[in-house]
Amino acid sequence: MKLLTKALRKQLRPLQATEAEEDPLIICKFFYPDFSWTWYAIEFDGENIFYGFVDGDFPELGYFSLAELQANHGQWGLPIERDRFFKPCRLSTLRAQIDRE
Repeated sequence: MKLLTKALRKQLRPLQATEAEEDPLIICKFFYPDFSWTWYAIEFDGENIFYGFVDGDFPELGYFSLAELQANHGQWGLPIERDRFFKPCRLSTLRAQIDRE
């Protein structure tokens, strides 16, 4: 599966474009199918660097790279995937959903 399609590239805002927004729109989700970490992309530099929400050991906003996502594999050797059924949502909606889980 291709992690980042041309359509998604067009939807992602440039880096720092949403820094003044309190509740930015999350465009896409990447996840380990066999591990608990998940990355939600808000911005992209057009080449490699994303800015978004990372739900890992300590959920936080930060930077992550496409190369990193492509290179890593989970506990059973499965690659990171993109959630093809993810619908863009606001960061506040995602955080509320994660808090309920």
